Amino acid sequence: MHGYSRLGRPSTGSGSISPSPSPPSSPRFRRNKVNSGGGGGCFRGGGGGGVDAKLQSFVERWVYVVISAVYRRRGILLFAPLLYISAMLLYMGTMGFDVGMISKGSESSTGKTAPVGSLYRSPQVFEHLWPYMEAENNRSNDLMMNVWNMKTRQSWKPCIPLQNSEAELPKSNGFLIIEANGGLNQQRLSICDAVAVAGLLNATLVIPMFHLNSVWRDSSKFGDIFDEEFFIYALRSHVNVVRELPEDVLTRFDNNISNIVNLRVKGWSSPTYYLQKVLPKLLELGAVRIAPFSNRLAHAVPSDIQGHRCLSNFGALRFSEPIRTLAAKMVDRMIRNSSSSGGKYISVHLRFEEDMVAFSCCIYDGGEEEQKEMDIARERSWRGKFRKKNRIIKPGAIRMDGKCPLTPLEVGMMLRGMGFDNNTSVYVAAGKIYKAEKYMAPLKQMFPRLETKDTLASPEELAPFMGYSSRLAALDYTLCLHSEVFVTTQGGNFPHFLIGHRRYFYEGHAKTIIPDKRKLAQLFDSPHIRWESFQKQLREMLHHSDVKGSELKKPTASLFTYPMPDCMCKQATTKNSTKLRR
Repeated sequence: MHGYSRLGRPSTGSGSISPSPSPPSSPRFRRNKVNSGGGGGCFRGGGGGGVDAKLQSFVERWVYVVISAVYRRRGILLFAPLLYISAMLLYMGTMGFDVGMISKGSESSTGKTAPVGSLYRSPQVFEHLWPYMEAENNRSNDLMMNVWNMKTRQSWKPCIPLQNSEAELPKSNGFLIIEANGGLNQQRLSICDAVAVAGLLNATLVIPMFHLNSVWRDSSKFGDIFDEEFFIYALRSHVNVVRELPEDVLTRFDNNISNIVNLRVKGWSSPTYYLQKVLPKLLELGAVRIAPFSNRLAHAVPSDIQGHRCLSNFGALRFSEPIRTLAAKMVDRMIRNSSSSGGKYISVHLRFEEDMVAFSCCIYDGGEEEQKEMDIARERSWRGKFRKKNRIIKPGAIRMDGKCPLTPLEVGMMLRGMGFDNNTSVYVAAGKIYKAEKYMAPLKQMFPRLETKDTLASPEELAPFMGYSSRLAALDYTLCLHSEVFVTTQGGNFPHFLIGHRRYFYEGHAKTIIPDKRKLAQLFDSPHIRWESFQKQLREMLHHSDVKGSELKKPTASLFTYPMPDCMCKQATTKNSTKLRR
């Protein structure tokens, strides 16, 4: 007898379930294959130029074979230009770093002229532009209004596609146990997907366990970060949730949860995969585990499954009472400190921690000392990953591609170029900044009204959260959620969830600045750029971020970043208010 499923079960002529096709591979994994050249943040090579020589020789032979084939089969002559361009691009890729746009007067560490955007010369740009920034301090309110607000925006409202039913849920098919890993928002992703899978399988979800991550080193449990009681209550009409396995069920597994079968579900699995592979085991055993459970459900799923994701993320998951209480106080203090701009403030998610800088393999201005510190950090966190033979490091190429973490100095110059003046209140959400005294100084110089967790809250208030990275991140998340403008600098789950949350709360659009870091690399490698040109290009970047602020979700995108239209309904167009949206 088949168990009840929210989607129903496909049948064949014989009444049996057909074998499940393999789920698609992770889009992130496919993307990394293209960009990583072997996986990892940077690539180290050994053996001098032997690899380049072999590769160049291979390319030459490949071009010869292609040209020979073209002459033998004249029918493909139409494709000759395309083949020629492809061959040349491959050939140029084997050459040194001398190919590309040349920056007048800039030299690399080898003495050769370097391409524009390949060097970290932001301090020189700042020294050149600072007098112009000082001249524009204390701008009038009329000018600042053009920076803070959009003229119009589309209006959406929360609209979760689930029926509110007071009827009892069908009899459960069994218990689903998952293990969420990673940091705060990776855990959030796993929880929301677990709710969706439990709804699909008509399973009872056990409050997720958190894996002690070697990077995050946070021993917090679900109830330390999220409001456990509210989570169960908010989902009561759609998914059964229990705090722990009932005693009689646990007894069947010798009171050891590790004895419950752990199903190795592939990443980005489809609903059909769960129905055909997981549901039979659930019905047979009465309880199953899936660990780890990161990215184990496809983005593109039917609307009722998306509805469970919407409800869990935007409705059921709220932070625990201690986090909410302190975060609310910090938001109020930030608003009071922003009186000169009508209570508006900017929040910046700054990713310039030592581990982030080390993983990027970008070079800044710390010389040999920086290089030694980064080598130690890489070895400490990713033992041997960056010392593999034939790995190639091209810091200049990484910077030109916009993959280097922005320094606090660069964030400050970007915001000043966009039109925010020295009276703007800025909240910095970050971990421990690498060489904070050195790198934070120019940001404070440009924005004296700068705040962090440590300045907004007293040591006594922060004491219960110290040593728990996810709880501290929850404070940052709340401060960023209620800011008038949010700036993301390096990607990751934190900004992805936050951008979607702000869209959901603020009628489909909240001012978010997502910088074009390839363009920034060129601007920050131009020590003689004119202030007017610098401003013009950055204000165009700001306008582009505004236009992209209310994007609709594409089929393969995440609703946690793009909640429209899966979690929201469109309303009539309204004019943007100048008041703080709360």
